[in-house]
Amino acid sequence: MPVPSALVTRYFQLLANRQFTEAERELERIKQKMQKTEWNRGFFRALYGMLLSRRTNGDAYAFFPKLDLSDKAALHAYRREFLEHVGSKLHGDFDRGYFSAWADCMRILSRIEVQAAPNQNGTTAEEGRLATVKVDKSQATIENFITEEE
Repeated sequence: MPVPSALVTRYFQLLANRQFTEAERELERIKQKMQKTEWNRGFFRALYGMLLSRRTNGDAYAFFPKLDLSDKAALHAYRREFLEHVGSKLHGDFDRGYFSAWADCMRILSRIEVQAAPNQNGTTAEEGRLATVKVDKSQATIENFITEEE
C-alpha cells in the first residue's frame, strides 16, 4: 500500500501554514497507513524532519526555514534536484524515499499559496504598519479612522 497522497498533501499544507498540532495528527495518520519498508521509513523520516525544522526556525543549517515559499521557480528547481536523487541507483531505498518526500513537498508548495508568517509583533512582514488581515473586509483599520477624520 503506497503512501496516501491526500494525507501527505494536507500535511504539507499544514506545515506551510505553520499549523503544527494538526500537522502532527496528520503525520500520525500517515504513519499508521504506511507499510514497513525501507522506502517508507525514509519517506516518513523526511516528513518528521520537515516538521521539526519548520517548527524551530532558529537552525542556521536547516533547509526548510531558509526556503522562500513564494519563489515558485526555486521550488521547481529544488524538486528537479530531489527527483534526480530519487532516480539515482547509487542511493538505497531509504534515501530514495527520503528524497521522494522532499520532491513531493516542493511540488505541493509550488502549487499552493502560503500565508505570510507573523513576526514577533504578530503582524506579517507585508503589513509593516497597523492593519488587519486583508481578507476580512469587515474589520476597520487605523487607516480607516485617519482618512475619515480628514
